Amino acid sequence: MFEKKILGAISKHRLIPEKSKLLVGISGGPDSLVLLHFLKSVRELLEIELTAAHIDHMIRGEESYQDYLFVKRICKAWNIPFEGKRINVPVRMQKTGESTELAARTARYAFFDEVIRRNELDLLVLGHHADDQIETMLMRMARGATGKARGGIPVIRAFGKAKLVRPFLAVSKEEIMQYARRHELEPRIDPSNEQDIYTRNRFRHSMLPFLKKENPKVHEHFQRLSEEIYDDEQFLLDMARDKLDTILLEQNQDFSSVDIRQFFTVPKPLQRRMIQLILNYLYIERPSSLSALHIDQLFALFSNPHPSAELHLPEGLIAEKSYGTCFFRFFSNQAPEYSVVLEIPGDTFLPNGYKIKAQYIEEEIPKTIGNHSFIFESDKLRLPLIARTRSNGDRMAVKGSGGTKKLKDIFINEKIPMSQRNAWPIVTDQAGEIIWLPGLKKSNREFDGATDEMSLIYLEYTSIDLLGGKQSQ
Repeated sequence: MFEKKILGAISKHRLIPEKSKLLVGISGGPDSLVLLHFLKSVRELLEIELTAAHIDHMIRGEESYQDYLFVKRICKAWNIPFEGKRINVPVRMQKTGESTELAARTARYAFFDEVIRRNELDLLVLGHHADDQIETMLMRMARGATGKARGGIPVIRAFGKAKLVRPFLAVSKEEIMQYARRHELEPRIDPSNEQDIYTRNRFRHSMLPFLKKENPKVHEHFQRLSEEIYDDEQFLLDMARDKLDTILLEQNQDFSSVDIRQFFTVPKPLQRRMIQLILNYLYIERPSSLSALHIDQLFALFSNPHPSAELHLPEGLIAEKSYGTCFFRFFSNQAPEYSVVLEIPGDTFLPNGYKIKAQYIEEEIPKTIGNHSFIFESDKLRLPLIARTRSNGDRMAVKGSGGTKKLKDIFINEKIPMSQRNAWPIVTDQAGEIIWLPGLKKSNREFDGATDEMSLIYLEYTSIDLLGGKQSQ
């Protein structure tokens, strides 16, 4: 029955193609020892090659070293190539501040990847079982996981250049122990598995007995639910990805912006997943503290009737709503202050992704392009001109207004998002007078065409085209 279940899972999910080269992660405990024994028994049937890998994390001293030697002896007896390594995880924890579980897992998976690449193997096979699946799903639900994370442990996923497969998710811990007894296997037992200082152990000792008492086959139902969640989530994510272009205004590794009005035209199940796709792109590694609560907070931010609002997400990511647009940016990536002298004639490149092109007018006066250009008489302003970021209290004499206005008020009236205001260029003369707010307002210092003899300078504000041309103004 046990063997039939595992072979059925392998066939159903196409986990192990014929002639595959497998790396089996083995600790020496019941799950991995049974896994290695089972694969040994079917290697001719499946036409597979086996290699075993073991890590001594050096957490339990001599005891864990004996685990290492045990696995090495087993592999020799079963004629399976052995790859072993001892890694001082306690030292790693001191250097990185990682928890015991995280440090051990990171070291273990890095070693597996190394062995796979060196030996050109196809699959990493691990012994996670159906009880592990229940524990994982309950733990993630308890902390508010979203999307595929609620599905727990995947049966198959990418792992570097290979794939990671878990055929034992089809069977329970008890079935594994029955197999071990039937084949007279004597695995090593890790005493830390009984310590309730670990979250997983607390779920294992309190939740699993209750669920199994209610339904002895509960592990089968959880595994079916896991597979359904993964299938449904993939389908919905694909749909959300197709719709993402309708709401995404800009996206790079440090910044994204979303059209909120378009966002609310998309069905709600896709809205949530579009947010997840954006966050997955921005976060190099998704923070464990990011939960469904943050998704709900983003929905509240989008729905807030106030035109401006801000939400702080884990690891310095800020979501800023401003006039129908939501900007996602990292706190550490806010625009720096700058002050640069304009090249006249020439191009001056600014940190906000724009440039100011300056040239002398020799014959025909160019047609001005709204507030994206500015013409002045060179003898009427004190050169050089400066492009800088804003300062507190900045005011300018706006052309045609008959007085001065605060730059803060201009930005608000023009509906410029807070995230863009700090990088917006302000052009002043040498005396500090603001003569031009590129793209927004001109001062009364602009040439009015009333002089016959003059030396004119033309300024133009355009976005930088990284391919060498000019983008829209």
